[in-house]
Amino acid sequence: MKPPTIYDVAKHAGVSHQTVTRYLNGFKGIRPQTRQRVEEALAALDYRPNSAARLLRSQRTNRIGVLADRIDQSGPARILTGAGELAHRRGYVLDVVVADGTSAGSVAASLATIIEHQVAGILATAQSDVVLEELRRQATAAPLVIGADPGTESDQPTVNELAGRYAADHLLDLGHRRIGYLAGPEVWIAARGRTEGFTRRVLERGGRIVWVRQGDWSAASGHAVWGELGADERAVTAVGVANDSMAIGLISAAADSGVRVPDDLSVVGTDDLPEARFVLPALSTVAMDFEGEGRFLIEELIAKIEGTDLPEDVRLPTPPHLIARASSSRPVTGT
Repeated sequence: MKPPTIYDVAKHAGVSHQTVTRYLNGFKGIRPQTRQRVEEALAALDYRPNSAARLLRSQRTNRIGVLADRIDQSGPARILTGAGELAHRRGYVLDVVVADGTSAGSVAASLATIIEHQVAGILATAQSDVVLEELRRQATAAPLVIGADPGTESDQPTVNELAGRYAADHLLDLGHRRIGYLAGPEVWIAARGRTEGFTRRVLERGGRIVWVRQGDWSAASGHAVWGELGADERAVTAVGVANDSMAIGLISAAADSGVRVPDDLSVVGTDDLPEARFVLPALSTVAMDFEGEGRFLIEELIAKIEGTDLPEDVRLPTPPHLIARASSSRPVTGT
């Protein structure tokens, strides 16, 4: 089958082929409704820009190097999914190089590998301070965008602090006051933000953090943490968890010990994994727009590569939001 052309896209979207060309070239003056129709037509027809010809004319490569860390985890993998989708639509290809985010040497070596391939730009998904610090030490000729949530000096909370707050607010609004928290690995920037947001919110609103434990993001670690708790610690009426996988493991271990969720214990996770609504009980969680984050980061990087401003109608990631399901309810005793 003959691949679709910009004329096919224009016909499908009900616009001129010049409008499609302007969109593909990153022109920011296209009306939002028109831009949406073009994007939907590109996706429906699976249009692939002839980036080779365009970039040959501009003598520029279409390859974007990605320094990735812990792509075995849901969040980083979904960021790359969103980044890859947007890059594809804009005629770019991602070259992904995986680094160990706990090793400065690994980060430096992975970055050197990317630079050797003369990429148009570099996207780094920084999950740890090690990655951030090493990237700041390295000089790169290619444009660089770093995807991280390290916090700011302003009063505005980070995305992950917001996620922690929303999880805490949900449990507090239900009436819980004795609460535990299962955090992610402290080396992760996101884990620290979620823990800070959750614990501070509980204390601000008069609740009590009975315990904080740390897992490794896996369901197995969530299961193990519940088994390590003493009787007094298990007497909490609710637990906030830094991701859904650990929450699922904790719920399983609680059931094994005779604790029923949500009758005896309410649990709220974070991330909204695809399977979160299918486990029993369906998991309450804070949804995170990782795919939207990936798309936005690529928009930022392509603007740097092409020397343009971000489109005025660029889509920002959807803010975190609470999804209440069956794993959380009001405490039976009201304590």
